[in-house]
Amino acid sequence: MSNEAEITAWLATQRDAMVALLRQMVDIDSGSYNKPGTDAVGAVVQRFMAEQGIPVQVVSQRQHGDCLRAVVPWDGPGDNAGGHIMLMGHRDTVFPDGETTRRPFAIRDGIAYGPGVADMKAGLVMNCFILAAFAKFGGSPAPLLGLFTGDEEIGSPEGRAVIEREARRARAVFNSEPGRVSGNVVTGRKGGVFSAFRIIGRAAHSGGAFTDGISAIEELARKVQAIHALTDLDRGITLNVGLVGGGQSVNTVAPWAEGQIDLRYVRPADKDDIMAHIVAIIEQSYVPGTKTELTVRGEFLPLTQTPTAKKLFDIYVEAAADTGFQTDGEFTGGCADSGFTAAVGAPTICAVGPVGGKAHSPDEFLHLDSLVPRAQACARAILRLDRAGL
Repeated sequence: MSNEAEITAWLATQRDAMVALLRQMVDIDSGSYNKPGTDAVGAVVQRFMAEQGIPVQVVSQRQHGDCLRAVVPWDGPGDNAGGHIMLMGHRDTVFPDGETTRRPFAIRDGIAYGPGVADMKAGLVMNCFILAAFAKFGGSPAPLLGLFTGDEEIGSPEGRAVIEREARRARAVFNSEPGRVSGNVVTGRKGGVFSAFRIIGRAAHSGGAFTDGISAIEELARKVQAIHALTDLDRGITLNVGLVGGGQSVNTVAPWAEGQIDLRYVRPADKDDIMAHIVAIIEQSYVPGTKTELTVRGEFLPLTQTPTAKKLFDIYVEAAADTGFQTDGEFTGGCADSGFTAAVGAPTICAVGPVGGKAHSPDEFLHLDSLVPRAQACARAILRLDRAGL
């Protein structure tokens, strides 16, 4: 029996074990700023890898979840095969602490629900079982690296350096973000910038000394309108001030206010153009006397399909067909760590994880029947990289 037959047959027996591991991960709060929770999901990964005899290196991070490197050595002749094959995924979610208590992992009619069930704890589970399969049966054309990061949802401010370092020596990168509801993978993504601004005004009694005050909230409102006006859908540029706060009390002219900006773009040149406009808005005082500071908190790079990435995509499409499902590539406005790996030259394919949708919402779901086929297709694609010249 060939390695491909052995690996895919074994994966076909692992659906219940995959669901059990997914339940463990989903029922742990792991928001991007919850380092203990994100590391607790990492501990689930580490326990699984220990059971499979796969060594894991912890790359400690100060503020966010540690990065984990799970390595399955190459079993071919010599020491290596010219770079590793990288399976990538993030353990953090966008949800607040307590979300797993309010709506824990649940299954209804073959569909799983829960915070992060699709984005992207199912992808983590898939990667775990692919690594386990190759550890059992061998056959990979290069060493396999499973990289499990902890801060993707906020732009990977700490994880990016680790991702880029590993990607520079990767033959191919499979990012296990959720497969699209259509069943497609992702071959193109927007870039993004997450930034925050804080406005200082002057407090005063809103009744007895109104004219002595300088309202930071009024300044924020005017800046939000100006920032949103930069949206240009024809160019694929969107601006969203998604969080705001400020003020001291209802009867005080607001001495401070703050907001957070999400910028998405397609062309790198557009990022520089729009950021320059944002800076100009931040520097302008619509309400005289206010002062504003802007801080960039995280950034994603666009994912574009290079010729070598197209070869990777083609071999994945073939592997999917041999597994029993059809897939194609599509573009999405969402950002991901795959932009970082592509930018340093690693052939990258994204959203090869199990199929789900409504990410970042209380209605997030995962088709459990996609767990095994998506794992099998990814394993087949790995085994066929030499054929694709990768």
